[in-house]
Formats: sequence, structure tokens, C-alpha cells
Amino acid sequence: MKTHPREMVMAEKFDIEERWPELFEKLDPSQRDQVVQPLAGAWHEGWIPNREDVEDLIDLVRGAIDGEEYMRRGRKAAERQVGTPPETGR
Repeated sequence: MKTHPREMVMAEKFDIEERWPELFEKLDPSQRDQVVQPLAGAWHEGWIPNREDVEDLIDLVRGAIDGEEYMRRGRKAAERQVGTPPETGR
């Protein structure tokens, strides 16, 4: 997967709330911390923020999805990145 030059520049600064403020509007201060802290840790380990990951974690913290759905979304995102065919449901 190619990384767009803009994403490389954006990765130099942890600015997820500035990039997607509309996602964070849904959160109270405690929920915001529950989202920002793990994402900041992942960013320090080399993760490049993307809207899908941020939105999924926000949905989990808000209770819009459960842990099982969060994991399912994560697996699907990983499969798309590596080109693994999706599960057939067997």
C-alpha cells in the first residue's frame, strides 16, 4: 500500500482531533481520553492515523458497537491492507 505524501507529513504530528473534529464532537471528556490515549500510544509506535480506525474506536467507546464488532472491523481492515480474501462464512 502506498502512503500519500500528505499522510507522511500528517504522521509527523499527532493531530487526530484536528483532522476529524466531527468524530470527537460525539464524546464527553472521559470518552475522549479513552480514545486519544491508546491512539497516541499506537502513533508513537509507528501507526499512521486513519479515519476508519479512529471512527471504529470512537464507536466502541460510545457503545455504538460492541467488542466483537470492533474486532470484526479490525480484521476486515487488516485483510484489505494485505489483500487477504474475506472469510466466506463457512
